[in-house]
Amino acid sequence: MTSPSLIMKAWNLRPKKGMGQNFLADRNSAQKIVTRSGLETEDVVLEIGAGLGALTLPMARIAKKIYAVEKDRTLIPPLTQEIEAAGLTNIVIRNQNILSLDMAIVAQLEKQPLVVMGNIPYNISSQIFVQLAQSRCHLKSATLMFQKELAQRIMAAPGTKAYGRLALMAGYCAHVRIIAEIPAARFYPKPKVDSLVLNIAFGQQTDTLAVDEPFLYKIVKAAFSMRRKTLKNALSGPVLQLDPNTAQNQLLAAAIDPGRRAETLSVEDFVRLSNQMYAAGIR
Repeated sequence: MTSPSLIMKAWNLRPKKGMGQNFLADRNSAQKIVTRSGLETEDVVLEIGAGLGALTLPMARIAKKIYAVEKDRTLIPPLTQEIEAAGLTNIVIRNQNILSLDMAIVAQLEKQPLVVMGNIPYNISSQIFVQLAQSRCHLKSATLMFQKELAQRIMAAPGTKAYGRLALMAGYCAHVRIIAEIPAARFYPKPKVDSLVLNIAFGQQTDTLAVDEPFLYKIVKAAFSMRRKTLKNALSGPVLQLDPNTAQNQLLAAAIDPGRRAETLSVEDFVRLSNQMYAAGIR
């Protein structure tokens, strides 16, 4: 693994703060992540933010194929050079924004679910997590590096300050565990906080399913967009725009106190409320 700072200097490049570029600069950390991810020889990997290949190269030595997605076109030449120098031929580089990539198409092309891996930019981490949850039927698992604060939000329990939309989505459709903590000093440039690597195994975690999953997430968005308000007021807000009496009646019908706040509800509570409102014809 060539030092990211040396590669950037050789190509007259600088890390782009606006793109959240913090390159993993420690070979042992990269190998630890790949090993603990459980990656197998028949896996096809979709890598989010290939950067300069810190994870790409060790993954390619194990997996059948790697789709290395990198948005920054200036990194494609040095990334290509690193891959060629390593003698690896099972890597397909995609110069693309991951948020515009249809994961279903890639999975269908490969005729198997994808393993998603990557050191993802902090500024789009939440959007990527939502994208993965919505595409999960085409995914086997995901192993992703998040800045510590966001990782803690994904794993937060009801009743805590960090509990919100991401924790709800994770609790509904995935089992999440920490597989590594990577200190800030092991990146170039050094970020302000440490990172946590999460392994996300997709699969239903609740006994009751949402009749309409997008509607469930719409209710969650409405509730948490006004998290300091009572649920009655939050559901009457700009997302759902319910009449206050309707909001109250629907909450009571779902056996939820209208005076509670969003962070006190479990995943099961939100699913029950979503199904109750859907059955009442509310969309």
